[in-house]
Amino acid sequence: MWRRVLSLHKTVRKYFGEAIVVTQEVDDIIASPIVKEAIINNSDCKILLDQRKFMNRFDVIQSLLGLTDKEKGQILSINMANHPGRFYKEVWFGLGGVQSAVYATEVSGEEYLTYTTEETEKMEVFKKTDELDGNYELAIKQLAESKRN
Repeated sequence: MWRRVLSLHKTVRKYFGEAIVVTQEVDDIIASPIVKEAIINNSDCKILLDQRKFMNRFDVIQSLLGLTDKEKGQILSINMANHPGRFYKEVWFGLGGVQSAVYATEVSGEEYLTYTTEETEKMEVFKKTDELDGNYELAIKQLAESKRN
């Protein structure tokens, strides 16, 4: 199976495409030497979310991904000083060691309430939906509006 992953990445690049790998754990990629080499060596664009849980072992990740000290600093700064009243998270983009930056991605209040995984917020949406006879869309709209005011 791992050899197929390597073959896929090489084939996609040969046709000027990009394979996209998404994982919640870096170990998913680095556990197999074949996958690690296939993905990391063939990835010019890297996108990372908050990596604070790996702060104590980020030097290993930095080395594996070939990140500079500047890039490491950018990545470890993600979500450290977010504005408390806004619905955004930060994300780091690195483009082949040539350019890198942290960007904020913000969604509307309605989008945030639709996709939140925060238990208390989900329960608030479910309660409002019940009050509105199961109208989830209206519940989202009303809650988002009330939070804006």
